[in-house]
Amino acid sequence: MAHISQALEASHMEADGESSGAFLRSLVIGLTAFLTVVDLFATQAILPSLAQHYRVMPAAVGFAVNASTMGMGVAGLAVAFFSRRIDRRLGILLSLALLSIPTALLAIAPDLTTFTILRITQGLCMASAFTLTLAYLGEECSAMDAGGAFAAYITGNVASNLIGRLVSAGLADYLGLAANFYFFAALNLAGAVLVYFTIQRATPMATTEPNAESPLAIWAKHLRNAPLRASFGIGFCILFAFIGTFTYVNFVLVRDPLSLGRMALGFVYFVFLPSIATTPLAGRAVQLFGTQPTLWVSLALAGAGLPLLLLPSLPTVLFGLMLVGVGTFFAQASTTGFVGRAATADRGSASGIYLACYFFGGLVGSAVLGQLFDRFGWSACVAGIAVALAVAALLTVRLKMPAAQPAKTAVA
Repeated sequence: MAHISQALEASHMEADGESSGAFLRSLVIGLTAFLTVVDLFATQAILPSLAQHYRVMPAAVGFAVNASTMGMGVAGLAVAFFSRRIDRRLGILLSLALLSIPTALLAIAPDLTTFTILRITQGLCMASAFTLTLAYLGEECSAMDAGGAFAAYITGNVASNLIGRLVSAGLADYLGLAANFYFFAALNLAGAVLVYFTIQRATPMATTEPNAESPLAIWAKHLRNAPLRASFGIGFCILFAFIGTFTYVNFVLVRDPLSLGRMALGFVYFVFLPSIATTPLAGRAVQLFGTQPTLWVSLALAGAGLPLLLLPSLPTVLFGLMLVGVGTFFAQASTTGFVGRAATADRGSASGIYLACYFFGGLVGSAVLGQLFDRFGWSACVAGIAVALAVAALLTVRLKMPAAQPAKTAVA
């Protein structure tokens, strides 16, 4: 009996240790995601201030701020091409450390052209860290719960959208635009420090196989995969819609009849709070209902929020923004998980191509929808966003796994 009691006690202690270890691991993954992409959307909270500072139209400053997605798209393709040759830990560490440089230089950018170039450089560093981390998590599936890891990473991404915007608005309001960028440069360095002290303790990365296919051959295999191609297009449409909504709505919120101040504009982004709770559920939803129904419901939810953005009522607009946020983040998490399951070779390069399409969608969205906003107004911009969501819904029809493809656990 004593031996049985000791064994039960030992098993309980082991379970408690695994539970606390899983929580700590998820916390570290979420923080890494947060510190990697916190610069990406934080600047959107101060778009009206930047437009006034550089004396330009909304479309011009919207494109400049979202030019980071150009760098992210290029870096995503580069990492996809060289995926197997890049040391994951060193690549993530260097990307975050170097990211602090263009972030700090934004504080003294003399004109919008310089500002745009620095944002592109930020995107190169952010996407390198982002894509390498996704590849790292995929390769560590045997050592950790993949669903929990990806959910923690996407949730950290969602949290950066909320907290980054709040912090950016507050700093710019009380300390000025320069202090805002210096603070975010410090956050980038904090991310590098976190990676230095955590990733080195993980299981070493798998080495490249001696007879591995060339990167171009793997890319060709990905592009011949019809469901995978469709997922790339869906990623493009998701960020196209998301960028269009949360870039140009800022200019609507500061104008009559809503007339929000700079700090109040930051508080608007509490609309992302529900997304932090719902996004981790995407993997479970895909398991229960399948990828296609999950995506259709997500996109329909985002679409239902669009008409509310046209009404002259702040609570109604906020509710519409919340629906768009929940729907697009859920769709992104579901599609990211599908890419990992649909890729028949080298998940790292498949993730890189997907992220490149995703971020290029954001760049095209900021340019196209910015022109619609400047020339025809907010209603035309919202109509363009609706078209992007409809195209994503049509592409979802193609997300059918081959019959011979073994089912894997969905990840968010």
